[in-house]
Amino acid sequence: MGEHTDTIIIGAGLSGLSMAAHMGMICPGRDYLILERRHQIGGTWDLFRYPGVRSDSDMHTLGFVFEPWKHEDAIADGPAILEYLNRVADERGIRQRIRFGQEVTSADWDEGAALWTVTTCDGGTYTCNWLYFASGYYDYDNPHDAALPSLDAFGGQVIHPQFWPEGFDWTGKRVVVVGSGATAVTIVPAMAEQAAHVTMLQRTPTWMAAGPRRDRWGKLFERWLPEKWAYWLTRQKNIALRTYFFRLSRTNPGKLAEMLRGMLKDHLGDRYTADFEPPYNPWQQRLCLVPDGDLFAAVTSGKADLVTDTVAGFDAGGVKLGSGGYLPADVVITATGLRLVLAGKVAISLGGVPVDFTQHFFYRGTMFSNVPNLSVVFGYLNASWTLRADCNARYAAEVQAHMDAVGARIAVPVLAPEDEPQAVEPWDYTSGYLQRARGMMPKTAATRPWALLHDYLADKRDFRTRPVADGVLCFTNPAAAQGDQSPVAQTVELA
Repeated sequence: MGEHTDTIIIGAGLSGLSMAAHMGMICPGRDYLILERRHQIGGTWDLFRYPGVRSDSDMHTLGFVFEPWKHEDAIADGPAILEYLNRVADERGIRQRIRFGQEVTSADWDEGAALWTVTTCDGGTYTCNWLYFASGYYDYDNPHDAALPSLDAFGGQVIHPQFWPEGFDWTGKRVVVVGSGATAVTIVPAMAEQAAHVTMLQRTPTWMAAGPRRDRWGKLFERWLPEKWAYWLTRQKNIALRTYFFRLSRTNPGKLAEMLRGMLKDHLGDRYTADFEPPYNPWQQRLCLVPDGDLFAAVTSGKADLVTDTVAGFDAGGVKLGSGGYLPADVVITATGLRLVLAGKVAISLGGVPVDFTQHFFYRGTMFSNVPNLSVVFGYLNASWTLRADCNARYAAEVQAHMDAVGARIAVPVLAPEDEPQAVEPWDYTSGYLQRARGMMPKTAATRPWALLHDYLADKRDFRTRPVADGVLCFTNPAAAQGDQSPVAQTVELA
């Protein structure tokens, strides 16, 4: 039947390492394995190799709650983040529990055995009692195809940032980056120094804000306080600031827009144009961080510029614009977005019956109604991914510890059809990648526990105050162990 372990974690990126660390801290008596499709840890930070790749959140919140970030830069590049993740994996004995090159294709729940059977693309199988998806939220193989017209007519090189060619040299080349999100905002200044010129071609402007690459207050805290205290205090400061600005975007978006507009004008001077003026309120789409204002410096130096237009087509020498304009180019970077997936495209079934997650409600932002012994990470859209990953990992470990304490092998959030709450929209953001994903998302309610909310401080309070055994999460054993009246026997039928 293959290798058995108590818990299988799918993915060895930020989320997977957080779960592994929490297993070690909260339920060390349970064995676990991490199945990772790639051949190194890091997930996103091992996949993306485009110029300037960096965090778009500060590392005091993108870093783990249990492991201080020690690097000089608070906005860190990919190699520094990989170094941090490797250190965590080695110091906590996680690496030896990772099986690399294991791409999971399916997972089926056996109610009678209270086990998941996990199958990999090479035909291997594993069994476990708890299944934890730390596989991220986007498709590693197929980014969003923006269907740029006549792209095949372009005579130069076309690169998608998700598949950056090793050793590519753009020195002296004219580069057009199609897109206006965090990836484009990162790539443009990173390429501008060596390129002949870089143009960011955007259909719609994006709200941007400059932030320091190094946290001055964090460094002062490190000078005055022990390392862990300094990390905690810097983390709380950054969470509070991000929370304040996000809430301001909902209560007084005009005020926040004026603040951002003023900062942009300070950085850009007479280079401030309508190309920096989005037609929507701040945080209706993700706010782009510009560390040390590097993009603005590239624009004011003349090495880069922004053009707001549409792509009418391509010819051998460049990009034809909808307005009738033309951008000569040697290289086109299609930073046109990601494609979201749920649970890493793994085919999940209960007793051989495929699970349609659109018919299930999120439970506490990590499990699903009437789906036993399974949890996932779907990070915050308005804050660092790891904030949710740490919360969910701690909760999943606490649930398993409670199962051991009460002698239960199954934990399932029970929701009868007649008790289902009113479903609401999963988010109030207009980003293209989120709009495209609405049809694949599980249901979410307006209130807990059947909600996927994007409020870290409220989630943290809920996890701290609401008990694991909250009367909704049902703990039991397989029907064969206790007769046909098992709550689980009844619950799984609802799925």
